[in-house]
Amino acid sequence: MRMRCARSVLLALAWLATAGCASEARAQAQEHAVKATFLYKFAGFVEWPESAFATSSSPLVLCIVGSDPVAKVIDHAAAGQAYGAHPMEVRHIAQHAAVAGCHMLYVAGLSTDATEGWLQAARGKPILTVTDGAANRRSQGMINFVVRDNRVRFEIDLDVALSQRIVVSSKLASLAVPSRGLP
Repeated sequence: MRMRCARSVLLALAWLATAGCASEARAQAQEHAVKATFLYKFAGFVEWPESAFATSSSPLVLCIVGSDPVAKVIDHAAAGQAYGAHPMEVRHIAQHAAVAGCHMLYVAGLSTDATEGWLQAARGKPILTVTDGAANRRSQGMINFVVRDNRVRFEIDLDVALSQRIVVSSKLASLAVPSRGLP
């Protein structure tokens, strides 16, 4: 009898552990989907200089660096999206020189030094840079994803955006959370 009871308890605990893992996996998948959606939605709240586009119908190019889970779902999330007359195009890039063709640059899942290298490659160009969870200011993009109270949020560095000729709407800025990054 004791053996049967112990086995039942172990099976129940195993089931709960599996359910908890499945629930956590669902929550993580949801987090990645939310971040991917934010990525392409940011474009609607940002203005690039006219010179950032070769023609009035050139694509808005969202470049992805790294192989974090968001990078794996962004192609599907951004499919068919547009920024005005500019269809959205997603490119996965591996060379710093490729940032020249980007309007948005998402960098995640890399070391701090590698992230800083990509941000440096985009510096001085009208490229909206987005990072994921960067802890220190130097390795944060103009927009940095953070998770607070189990919700995906983002910080915005308006000064850096303006220095690169990117105008972030006040609507988007009002949704940002205060930065916890280091100065």
